[in-house]
Amino acid sequence: MLNQTVVVGRIVRDLEVKETESGKQYSSITLAVPRSFKNADGEYEADYINVMLWNNIASTTAEYCKKGDLVAVKGRLQTNQIEKEDGTKETKMNLVCERLTFLSTRKDLKNHMVEDRDER
Repeated sequence: MLNQTVVVGRIVRDLEVKETESGKQYSSITLAVPRSFKNADGEYEADYINVMLWNNIASTTAEYCKKGDLVAVKGRLQTNQIEKEDGTKETKMNLVCERLTFLSTRKDLKNHMVEDRDER
């Protein structure tokens, strides 16, 4: 079985790195990924993909990337079930980043890759 996804898109907002109680760094980003076809109105739409970054990937990406930068993410899809305030349950899917490549940041970092091999 295989759970692997590759997405190329633009970062929707600047990153904020947080820390878990156990001291692991993380950040949640959203990538805007344009569709390759036009809708009924003749316009290109985009999908917005939630991505979780951990440890070195989170800190390095926050240091060198900002809103609008183009990145490639390789990772796995993960679902989490959340209980809402009204008691209903909702399933949320995220892309957990295992490798991130800078595609349009500062010149000296273009095509720089950050990888995290730690188990979560």
